[in-house]
Amino acid sequence: MNGDGEDDNRHDDVDGNTGVIIETRPETKKPSMYKVLMLNDDYTPMEFVVHVLERFFAMTTEQATEVMLSVHRRGVGICGVFPYEVAETKVTQVMDFARQHQHPLQCTLEKD
Repeated sequence: MNGDGEDDNRHDDVDGNTGVIIETRPETKKPSMYKVLMLNDDYTPMEFVVHVLERFFAMTTEQATEVMLSVHRRGVGICGVFPYEVAETKVTQVMDFARQHQHPLQCTLEKD
């Protein structure tokens, strides 16, 4: 309480000045994004490529077929764009799955 009977809710520092606390937040930077690319080969069946795209990239059959045809016609197709760790994991999953099924399917990542 101050001298006139009112509550004194001010917090004074040592020299009697009232201070203001400013909360600062560190700026969060968006992560770099990477494209997961599928490369064409002459041996992996188109049906297997569609299956991989549906399974690992959550594509519909129509979307997967479009990407597969892009891979077939242009030699490369974009499976998706992800933060680095996610892209790297998807590349590894696809490559491991292809090897388990004895297909030479190649997948890589590239900075977007």
